[in-house]
Amino acid sequence: MEQRIYLQYRLITQNLNLMKLKKHNKQTYEIQDYLVKNNNLVGFCGDGTKIIDTPELEIKHSFADQVYIRQMTMLPNQVVVGAIHNHEHVWFLIKGKVSINDNGVIIDHIAPCYMVSQPGSKRAIYAHEHSIFVNIHKNPSNTKDISKLEKEIVSITEEDFNKKNN
Repeated sequence: MEQRIYLQYRLITQNLNLMKLKKHNKQTYEIQDYLVKNNNLVGFCGDGTKIIDTPELEIKHSFADQVYIRQMTMLPNQVVVGAIHNHEHVWFLIKGKVSINDNGVIIDHIAPCYMVSQPGSKRAIYAHEHSIFVNIHKNPSNTKDISKLEKEIVSITEEDFNKKNN
């Protein structure tokens, strides 16, 4: 089962056009469209058309002074396409192994590791094993209202992202 889902993910990502859009890659959108049209596939949890909020993925929210921490636990063989990130932020892979489609290139990450993510990033993530993925975002207002925070830190559409960042 794991091999089949991973091969589906690799085939989808390898066979799609690698041309980039203005600030993020077309390939991730094509993966998203595929997931939306085939949402009955086992292991595909987040399709990028809304903020991930599903029982299949454990999401934990934590706060520090002017900082929002979003932790996502992925089980083996799950695939997620996230929203478009509006701001530069840091993400950490605390546990596990994931493959991430980042600007049309698939990069394998093994915990522990971290990356600085640029505005406009939209990732497709495949979990090879039980993985814990953490995003650290700025939260200048110190709000703990998740829906307000999500409107500030991510965009669902390219048009929304361009409005917020121009």
